[in-house]
Parts: sequence; structure tokens; C-alpha cells
Amino acid sequence: MGNAEVNIEELQTFVEVADAGGISPAALRLGIAKSIVSRRLARLEKALGVQLLARTTRGTALTEAGATFRDYAARACAEIDAARETILPTGELRGRLRVAVPLSFGSTHFAPAIAEMARRHPRVNIQACYSDRFVDLIAEGYDCAIRVGYLQDSNLIARRIGPIYGKLVASPDYIQAHGQPNSPEELLSHQALMQGTETWQLTDGDKIITVRPQGRFKADNGTALVAAATAGLGIAYLPDCLTHPHLASGALVPVMINHPPPPAGAYVIRPPGQHPARKIRVLTELLIEYFDPPPHFATTLVV
Repeated sequence: MGNAEVNIEELQTFVEVADAGGISPAALRLGIAKSIVSRRLARLEKALGVQLLARTTRGTALTEAGATFRDYAARACAEIDAARETILPTGELRGRLRVAVPLSFGSTHFAPAIAEMARRHPRVNIQACYSDRFVDLIAEGYDCAIRVGYLQDSNLIARRIGPIYGKLVASPDYIQAHGQPNSPEELLSHQALMQGTETWQLTDGDKIITVRPQGRFKADNGTALVAAATAGLGIAYLPDCLTHPHLASGALVPVMINHPPPPAGAYVIRPPGQHPARKIRVLTELLIEYFDPPPHFATTLVV
């Protein structure tokens, strides 16, 4: 172990290099010269007495020690950011904000609010990662995520930012070939187009019915499921924003109109902690602002 002290600037630089995948992209994110990044990394490795990064002909890769240390370093940086915000609650927002966003309509419905956050707070470095896969916030080092659908029980903390609307749809050719399901029981005998093994919720008067549909076609984003539905492969439960043009053209028709799904929600999810970072609170309020009036969209599960 080295004898020098570790400082927060070196930790933050190391986390950026680890997340960006190299010194050059990290220097670009930080707005500093590559030589400064290299010097900070060298000082950190000397202080710790271990090699954190392996320099190869292809770039920079984390060593086993570096991969382990990255998570601890990221948590330390987050704690320092939170401490600064706690003692300076009215100060300018600063630091990094990593947010996971659903891909299917995140770029159209959530991206404007995230861009506005960056415009209003120029000292915040925002990394928005768009994917419809289920992201492990803690393991992957995200500050928060936007998730849509019906919230599952978890140890994460959620705040609702708006309602979400969707419906079950299929192509006219599919209905002609396989019939129109009129009850939740009949629905179970049809081909469902899904993202995974999710359940669907339907209404029966004042009651909520949960069904577990089955199907041979799965895709990890809503746009691909729209394509499968219009191709006549089955019934999909999709956001209104994705299906509206296809319903208007007649390429898709609504299904189970007597048992519509209840409105779902959009949520900002964060790992448990006593004091949420002010950056997360500000982003959440901005998203709520953008949801009024709410966009009409939904999804099949929390993503």
C-alpha cells in the first residue's frame, strides 16, 4: 500500500475513466487535458499501491483490483456530492448524474426534460443511458432511473411523475385468423407479444384482473413489438404513443375493449438512502412539470 493520500478529485477522475472506457473519452467528459487525467490516475495508483488500469494497444481496461475499487470510488464520490448539497442546499447544482431511461419512448418523452435539466444547470454532467432492459441501479452505478408501467415491490424508492396510458392491439389479419378474445380467459389462448415474462393487468368493472399471457415472440423494446403486431404475430400491450398512427391507419385494431388495462405510471426510481441527492429531486420535479398535461403512453412492464 502506498503512503500518499487519496483525494476526491483523483477518485472522480478514476470513476470517469472506468465508466467512459478510456482516458480520452474521460478527458472529454471532464473538460480537461488527457495529460491531467493520466497524472491523477498515476497519483491514485501510487497512493493505493495497486494498478487500477491496464494500458493496452486497444486502450484502457480495468484490472481486477480496478473493477472492485470502481464501485467503492463511485459510492464515495456520490456521498461527497450529497454532503455538499446537504450543507449548501441553495447552491448551484454540480457533479455527475447518471440516469437510466427506457428506450422505446424515452428519447421522445423524457429526453426533452433531461436536456432542459442540463440547460438550466451547466455544472451538472448528465449521462443518460437509454435501454429497455432492466437496469440494476446499485450494481451498475446509476443515480436514478425512469421506469414506466406497474411498479413491482423492491427496495428501491419511487416517486410517481405522471400517468401512463396504453391498450391491447393486434392486426386485422391476426384477428381474422384467430378470433377476437372477449374475456381474460380467452386472451390466455392467444399469442402474446411481450418483452419478457411480464403480467398484464386488465379491468373488469371495478376489479383489476392480472393475467400471465404466453407467446413465442419476445423483443426488448416497444418499437419491435409494434412491428410484430402489425405483422400479425399476436396481441401486444403497448403505449398509445407507439400505436396511435397504426390504429389511425387501420394496421392495428384495439383488442379487449371491454377489459381495458388500468392507467399505469411513470416513476423516478432511486436506491435507498436517507437524503436523496438534490440533482435527483430537481430532475424529478422537472419531469413532473413536463408531464402536465401528461403524454398518453404506456408500456407492458416496468423497464
